[in-house]
Amino acid sequence: MPMNRIVVAGVSLAGLRTAEALRLEGFTGEIVMVGEEQLFPPYDRPPLSKEILKGLWQEDRGRLKVAENLDPTLILGHRVTALRASDNEVELDDGTVLTYDGLVIATGASPKMMGSIDTSIPGVHVLRTFPEAVALREAIGGSPKVVIIGAGWIGCEVAATCRDRGLDVTILEYFPQPLERTLGPIMGAWAGAMHRAHGVDLRCGVSVSGVSGEGRVERVDLADGTSVAADIVVLAIGVFPETKWLEGNGFDLENGVLCDETLQVVGASNIVAAGDVCRWPNKMFNRTMRVEHWSNAVEQAAVAAHTLIHPDEPKGYSAVPYVWSDQYDAKIQYVGTGGEYHSILEGSTEENKFVAAYATDGVLVGALCVNSPARMIKYKRFLTTAPQMDLIEENLP
Repeated sequence: MPMNRIVVAGVSLAGLRTAEALRLEGFTGEIVMVGEEQLFPPYDRPPLSKEILKGLWQEDRGRLKVAENLDPTLILGHRVTALRASDNEVELDDGTVLTYDGLVIATGASPKMMGSIDTSIPGVHVLRTFPEAVALREAIGGSPKVVIIGAGWIGCEVAATCRDRGLDVTILEYFPQPLERTLGPIMGAWAGAMHRAHGVDLRCGVSVSGVSGEGRVERVDLADGTSVAADIVVLAIGVFPETKWLEGNGFDLENGVLCDETLQVVGASNIVAAGDVCRWPNKMFNRTMRVEHWSNAVEQAAVAAHTLIHPDEPKGYSAVPYVWSDQYDAKIQYVGTGGEYHSILEGSTEENKFVAAYATDGVLVGALCVNSPARMIKYKRFLTTAPQMDLIEENLP
């Protein structure tokens, strides 16, 4: 079937880069881009918890560049609410129905909420969009007590930004250590020590039961009956993939929409996915995964576009996941997937410059590089060959 119209559901990094890649693949038809937010070009998300929140960047600097030949049909301020794959149709929140020849699923992810916390209460914030970053930046403009619920990447970055501004910061984390789901307990403890050294009141292994106050948030209530004083509360307990609108089409939607290695949605010949919403078999690590990282969205965009335009020339997507974070004076980079902490291969935690290795069955599967950007490139290269740890240790400089 010839492709005349391709609908891109989601106008953020993955959606924009896939649309641009469609042009590079030779598609000359109509590209309809549907996004819930009103801004175009869309903004980059990594600076939201850093440069934007610190007030170092204004809106224009955070915008993504758009290829001159993109020429999209934009439908902004609306979201896709339903897909009827058998009819090649998507429905929007205002009842509009769009037909398509090809569909790109790039609806990303949304912040997880806690049923016990009403985010409409003054003083409670989440951080996923540019307006949310601006609202939080304005809220911390005085000298408020800031309580962050969740010690993942966003929670830790917000904490570091607030402490750099001299604010009173408390982090409440359910797990025994911050960043434990990515870095494991040992390196999580290193991250915890770093935050405490910078004056953060980090409390791990605690459960939050709600927030309370007169007219606005004044405290965070804990499950043990105690509370923590708060003027500002930031809810940062992770995200979930936006797949509800895909229900009823027979797709596997457990933790994202399942795709094959070419990023074609399993069960649909003219639908692809890219970015935070996509779950696919990464043959480099022999496992199916969903990755919420910036670099993954960009790299998947090119493969998804190729699959849609040239289905007879399949290209598989496999990659080494990569995430970075700036906290205080530490540039933190992690490459690979989760495994058991193995050892510090280079440097030391005392000097805040080191490489920590993670392994599975004696094979390197991940590396945490702190203030070691050049070494990160080296270990990312190692991960593509799945080397044995004993060989790496034998050849250390």
